[in-house]
Amino acid sequence: MSYAEVNGINLYFETHGAGRPLILLHGGLGSGEMFGASLPAFAESHRVILVDLQGHGRTADVDRPLDYTLMADDVAALIDHLGLDRPDVVGFSLGGGVGLQLAIRHPGKVGRLVATSAGIRRTAFYPDLLEQQAQVNAAAVEFMKETPMYELYQRVAPRPEDFPRLLDKIGETMQRDFDFTEEVRGLQVPTLIMGADADMVPPSHFVEIFALLDGGQRDGGWMREGRPKGGHALAILPGTTHYDIIDSPLFATTALAFLSQEM
Repeated sequence: MSYAEVNGINLYFETHGAGRPLILLHGGLGSGEMFGASLPAFAESHRVILVDLQGHGRTADVDRPLDYTLMADDVAALIDHLGLDRPDVVGFSLGGGVGLQLAIRHPGKVGRLVATSAGIRRTAFYPDLLEQQAQVNAAAVEFMKETPMYELYQRVAPRPEDFPRLLDKIGETMQRDFDFTEEVRGLQVPTLIMGADADMVPPSHFVEIFALLDGGQRDGGWMREGRPKGGHALAILPGTTHYDIIDSPLFATTALAFLSQEM
């Protein structure tokens, strides 16, 4: 369990296992502990670095927005701090978005990327979900006290009293319009786009992202000559939702199968 001073933030991380380095990036209102169900599988063959992103888990917040690009720069700085050579990255939800920005902004620092349950434009999310997200702010603290996210924050955060502030910042991030279509189209890091078959966005959105990466444009061919030129891939995990996909045994199995492919 360690901290790294990067970009003005005291970034918490912990390491498990040995082997090729693999960074795991958690979802919003969570921490690295979210990967508890899949961590043993990843750590069997990798040196796993669990990171608590800005304002989450054991990483205290700082005076800046919760922004995908800023958090991606934090992870890039952590890679330099640890002297890692192009580690693979697996991100979920918020962490998936951060992973995509890391690969877009710092392609030379990443080996392979698994972006799980990460939409790339706000308009892809179901309308009723966007309405729910509009209610996320400090006023929701009393309701959130009955959730595992609140319990986790109170247990590990350096300043447990900052939970309302985190809700405000997450809410602001959710209300901010975004569309990373053009940035993703130019992605150079081999990327697995993974989603649940009942996610926060329709499965068709993950197919849309895959198409931006030259996927699904032709028959793959007997010799795999029709596969996407950048080594990208797509996986929709059956019987899962946004809220349990990383607990499914299929999550680690699918991610590891992609990460073990030849570059």
